Amino acid sequence: MAQKIREAEGLLRVVPKPSDTILPVDGEKNILITSALPYCNNVPHLGNIIGSTLSADVFARWRSGTRNRKTLYICGTDEYGTASETQALKEGITPKALCDKYNALHVETYKWFELSFDHFGRTSTPLHTEISQEIYTNLAQHDYLERLEKEQTFCVGCNRFLADRFVEGTCPHCGADDARGDQCDVCGRTLDAVELINPRCLVDKAHEVTTRTTAHMYVRLNALQSRTEEWIQKSWKEGKWSPNAVINADGKLIDARLKDGLRPSPVTRDLTWGVPVPKLEGKEHEGMDSKVLYVWFEACIGYPSITANYTSDWKQWWFNHKNVNLYQFMGKDNVYFHVIYFPSVQLGDGRPWTMLHHLSTTEYLNYEGGKFSKSHNRGVFGPAAKETGIPPSVWRYYLISTRPETADAMFSWADCIAANNNILLNNFGNFINRVLKFVASNYSSAVPDSGDAPGPYSPNDESDAEFITDINNLLKEYIDAMDGVKLRTGLHTVMSISARGNLYLQSSGLNKQLMSENPKRCAQVVSRALNLIYVLTALTHPFMPSTESAILAQLNAPPRAVPEVFANDLLVGHAIGTPEHLFKRIDDKMADVWRDKFAGAKKAESALVEAADATHVAPGMSKRKAAAEKKKKDKEAAAAAAAAGAPKSAEVLAWEQKVADQAQVVRELKAQPKSEDGDKEIAAAVETLKQLKAELAELGKKQTEV
Repeated sequence: MAQKIREAEGLLRVVPKPSDTILPVDGEKNILITSALPYCNNVPHLGNIIGSTLSADVFARWRSGTRNRKTLYICGTDEYGTASETQALKEGITPKALCDKYNALHVETYKWFELSFDHFGRTSTPLHTEISQEIYTNLAQHDYLERLEKEQTFCVGCNRFLADRFVEGTCPHCGADDARGDQCDVCGRTLDAVELINPRCLVDKAHEVTTRTTAHMYVRLNALQSRTEEWIQKSWKEGKWSPNAVINADGKLIDARLKDGLRPSPVTRDLTWGVPVPKLEGKEHEGMDSKVLYVWFEACIGYPSITANYTSDWKQWWFNHKNVNLYQFMGKDNVYFHVIYFPSVQLGDGRPWTMLHHLSTTEYLNYEGGKFSKSHNRGVFGPAAKETGIPPSVWRYYLISTRPETADAMFSWADCIAANNNILLNNFGNFINRVLKFVASNYSSAVPDSGDAPGPYSPNDESDAEFITDINNLLKEYIDAMDGVKLRTGLHTVMSISARGNLYLQSSGLNKQLMSENPKRCAQVVSRALNLIYVLTALTHPFMPSTESAILAQLNAPPRAVPEVFANDLLVGHAIGTPEHLFKRIDDKMADVWRDKFAGAKKAESALVEAADATHVAPGMSKRKAAAEKKKKDKEAAAAAAAAGAPKSAEVLAWEQKVADQAQVVRELKAQPKSEDGDKEIAAAVETLKQLKAELAELGKKQTEV
């Protein structure tokens, strides 16, 4: 098929080869992006994904994929520390085996969500150990480490000191009963395990837990505080951070730890799974080489170490603050360690680090009126999103559209379905499909002669001045939003542009009558609408990459960059591909199906009720006979409910959706021009539909028999 694309510098996207190593270029705006390293002791839920990895991916695709800027996106699993040891203990495997297992699950999950890491690594590597030990040594040489003997929780039953996450108890600040040894998730305060009231050992809660004296090395955050505060205020202003728990929108430092004065913070732990503390000379370092580095000390070092595993020239990214801007994405609970703790370590290290330029944080995404809970299996975790049959593009759209940028947000199945049906299908998809089908059926799948010269459309155009001006204004809004990391606003602007396209078609009266009565105007409307669709591909790329690919295939056009202004880029005679629907309608009833599927563990009330009922026996009836009688009555009641039209099971509703989807396939095939091959496709599709209907009938029969 003939491609006729305007030739202009910067119009098309520069797509690097997978084998090319991405390195910064002096004198250019090079962007280094990280998302908070996920713990390697579990699979991520939707809140984790939108909080860091997906948000960072959208921005990375924006900078590199649509603006042709040198951009490196780094992430990986955070593998050391007590979180991994605790989970390994629960699963009865070694920490290494646990991390291998969950690293693979993370990779699988992110691949399905179409996340575009340039490198996804892990912290359990020799290079991570080397870089972490080097930073520790530099802190010691610059007198920012000190040895302190302090009380630490000790389990008498285990006969060992307990690391933070091996102990839990009552928070001394808010009274929550499940505070961990390092942090209370209820009030968000960082803790020292000895502060816990009524501490309990997680290995065996019956064990006696006491306190004993042990020696550890601490980083002197107090000695670095003035430099850290100066850096925070400077970077906040230059990088235009999002408001967070450390510094507010007015540039005022609000973190309680800064206000109270930073204290020395531990950098070593009595564990075996971790980065070994390097052996250093001096009495204060005696015995430290038998310990490991505290996970919160070395976790953020994972960013440069994972980069080092990507390229041996990693220092071009991490010691190049003049040419590299660092953007970091995370949930609000990670702010302290990225804004106060690790920058203090970087300053104390003494080398010219590339430090945080822009901080993008999110509040929490909650689930259907409550919270995600892995322990109760409540909410959508990891690969389970795939089980719904909802495509990755729809997931990505809905999550970004509800991104909790300034306040907590709530995931809702009903809202997710409405986003697909009302926005993606009826607005965005309808505009694209309507235009492409019109071109295919009326212009032999080729761009008609609009009379427009190649290049930007004039905002003073005789026919479409308002339309062109509106699109140019929306493009500016989109670019400003994306540059400012206002991702949700950027996505909403994309939908505003497609809505403006729909309005353009309606106001122009695009139909066969216009084509016959005013063919020149009809060709102009069609050509301009096609070029707007081409613009939409670039705008869509950061949010829905597979949708962009599908549109490009239907346009028969190469990937493009985001333009500053609306232009005539698909020229007369350009051949388009085959129009197809981009999205499918989701039955509203599926909200109940998925709400039930991901509701998590339910209280076993029925079993308790049954046990209670069996004790209330008729005179002279044994408990066994009473239970049998109740079982009989329950079965009769279930049959009666089914006969009266009881609610359908989740499985039946899911099968009804399959039947509806296949029926739509049959309708679309029948709407195509008649041909021998087409008749065969229709026959095969009808047979599939019949089979699905038969299976649905069988499921319905089984439900009434239960």
